[in-house]
Amino acid sequence: MKTKIYSLLMVVSAIPVFSQVGINTATPTATLDVNGTVKVRDIPATTALPGYQILALNQGSAQVSQVDPQVLLNAATNASVYAAKKTTGISLLSLGLFPTGFRAVNFLSAERTLGNPALFSDVDNTYTIPSSGVYHIGFSFRYGTGLQASLLANSPGVGILRTRAGVATIIDNQPFSGANLVLLSLTISDSSLSSLYTLQAGDKISLGLTGSTALDGTILGSSTSSFYIYKVSN
Repeated sequence: MKTKIYSLLMVVSAIPVFSQVGINTATPTATLDVNGTVKVRDIPATTALPGYQILALNQGSAQVSQVDPQVLLNAATNASVYAAKKTTGISLLSLGLFPTGFRAVNFLSAERTLGNPALFSDVDNTYTIPSSGVYHIGFSFRYGTGLQASLLANSPGVGILRTRAGVATIIDNQPFSGANLVLLSLTISDSSLSSLYTLQAGDKISLGLTGSTALDGTILGSSTSSFYIYKVSN
């Protein structure tokens, strides 16, 4: 009988005991529940993120979880990423609020190559800034074949237009380059913009041409255009 009791005690002692430990709390809700501040005196530094996880605090439950650094990067930038390319059917749109000579390319949400379609409107062909911060915008336009046998008057080129509170402003532009030779005048009608811009939530971005009244509309059928935009910083 004693042998059986000893065997039973050995079996019970071998069973792991699962419990929750609380510090400054009598009712812990996790394996270790600390009701107070935590101090760590020695934290080694790392110069690269691969292979590491970031700890994040759930403000609702106060629980700490590990987060892949890529998740934070996606949350910070990917929500704003958008790109589109137009290879056929280009026309230039003019609105009363546009500065003189600016006409927007009629990009459509169907021509999106990347990004959330809700960020772009087919009603006014604009991208709406989802949150305030610094954005990288790239825009390119090739007029016709990209090479014209005559200089274009009024220095037409590409432009980025911002509409804020009903006021439209060209925030950047770049003319097509040209060369005036003795026997032949040439215009390289292929230009692009790529830079950083500080924008506010709700700003509308239009991509188009400046000095466009000097362009021959019949050549637009063989023109191509593309743009991309994404947030890089708050």
